[in-house]
Amino acid sequence: MTLYTTDYLEYYLTLVAWVVNNGIWSILVASGVFALPFVAIVIQEWLKARSEGADEGNKGVLSSMRIENRVWVAIVVIMFAGIPFIPVDLATIRFDTTRSAQCQVSVPLPNDTGWSNVYTALNDQSALVPVWWFFIHALSKAVTGSAVAAIPCGTDLRQIRMDVDATRIDDPVLAQEVADFTHDCYGPSRAKLFMNRPTLSDEQMNDVTWIGSSYFLDTPGFYDTYRARTPRTAWTYDATRDAGLAQVDSGGGYPSCRQWWADGGQGLRSRLLAQVDPDLLTRIGRWVGFLSQSEVNDSVIRAVVSPRQQKMNQGAVYTDYGGQIDKTLPNIVTRGASDLGLTVGSLGFFPAMDVVRQALP
Repeated sequence: MTLYTTDYLEYYLTLVAWVVNNGIWSILVASGVFALPFVAIVIQEWLKARSEGADEGNKGVLSSMRIENRVWVAIVVIMFAGIPFIPVDLATIRFDTTRSAQCQVSVPLPNDTGWSNVYTALNDQSALVPVWWFFIHALSKAVTGSAVAAIPCGTDLRQIRMDVDATRIDDPVLAQEVADFTHDCYGPSRAKLFMNRPTLSDEQMNDVTWIGSSYFLDTPGFYDTYRARTPRTAWTYDATRDAGLAQVDSGGGYPSCRQWWADGGQGLRSRLLAQVDPDLLTRIGRWVGFLSQSEVNDSVIRAVVSPRQQKMNQGAVYTDYGGQIDKTLPNIVTRGASDLGLTVGSLGFFPAMDVVRQALP
């Protein structure tokens, strides 16, 4: 017989709960507390018989029959809902992945996760489960599973967001090139935009806030005018395009910002897109079916090259409120005072904790 669970904590705590339950039941049996309901039944029926009138007949026979009926009911309840009977261990508790498999979601088994050490800490213990509660667990899981199966498979938006946030530019050279593009192309284009102050729609106002802006790419006078200030080996030197610029030994040229960003497989956009897991792009594309795949790709690249992500890519260190990195004189004095205070406080704290430790079973 098998108990099904649907999450890691339930898989572990189901067995732990019944191990604890067995211990409590053993205490109730050994102390005789389990018999108190029978004593209460006898007293209740005896008092009830005394309070009834003479027209009820032989009160002794009547009360004994009532006591017998209630005792049999109590015995049945204890047998099926109290006495542990069905053996349960980690071999009989199964982690249900049926629904996740139907939705094409890979969920690791409990032993393949960080919880595996917790499971081994049970030392192959087993427990006994009362028949009634085993039936209730199976019935509730069946109803819950049916209800969950009726929910259409959807996209895990939280996981997508986590995957996008976790995407990094692993190549430091590429990360530096993004910074160069921002300095050589995006910065001058944005400055020119502020100087000209054209009328922009809300969509365009949002579009010009990142380096791959389609407005800067498609509008004359921006990315088609500005160029890389240092030679780029991915583009060969073009005497017509690069006239008047220094020709270096590597043969690198000075592409326009539009070429630098969108030029086939060697463009910056394509190389940034290669840093993103293709499965992530596919999942986002399935979710936002109203957008083209190109728009989806741009939205992901925009998140990857955002200034916040660039700080993380470069391993920047953030100062905190405690002066942990560059300590000033007040920070040093405060730190020394706190260390001294902890030392003085520990003189009384450690002996007190030792007394508590000795008092523990």
